[in-house]
Amino acid sequence: MTTSAHLWAIGYDDMTRADQVRDEITDLGWGNGRAGKYLILEDIAVVVRHADGAFTFNREPFPKVNVLGCTAVGFFAGLALAAPLTGATLGALLGGVGTAAMATEAGISAEFVSEVENLMQPGTSALFVLDDAGDMEVILHAIQGLGGTVLKTNVDPERARLIQFTLAGALPA
Repeated sequence: MTTSAHLWAIGYDDMTRADQVRDEITDLGWGNGRAGKYLILEDIAVVVRHADGAFTFNREPFPKVNVLGCTAVGFFAGLALAAPLTGATLGALLGGVGTAAMATEAGISAEFVSEVENLMQPGTSALFVLDDAGDMEVILHAIQGLGGTVLKTNVDPERARLIQFTLAGALPA
């Protein structure tokens, strides 16, 4: 992973939508025969804030080729949200040699996740995505209309506006 990695936290007004969008994004990055062809997906995780204010965390299992190198989002989201040490979190903790360095390079910090946590209202969910670009035209078409609000990102504001605009259902001219 390089310093060009993009970290996104996209919020949803219900507790299930982030899971549904995760499936779409995962297919874009890891779908049959794609393996980063359209989206170079480094990591992806869903955080849900329940009505009682408690958080749960679910990290997507990685294809075998990515198991050791791509755990930064899961590792930090799990730790920052004080999620129980599930198998995925434990795998992220043990499998990611250099995870802290990768996370720092990508702009992931406990502060980043804490800020997202503070933005999430009870009964909502958020999708954490760590990517390293890909085919932007294909990505924009694939995410068009998926909904959600970019809560926080480490990309430049213009790119963030483009993604937000596209998530809302419009494509740039």
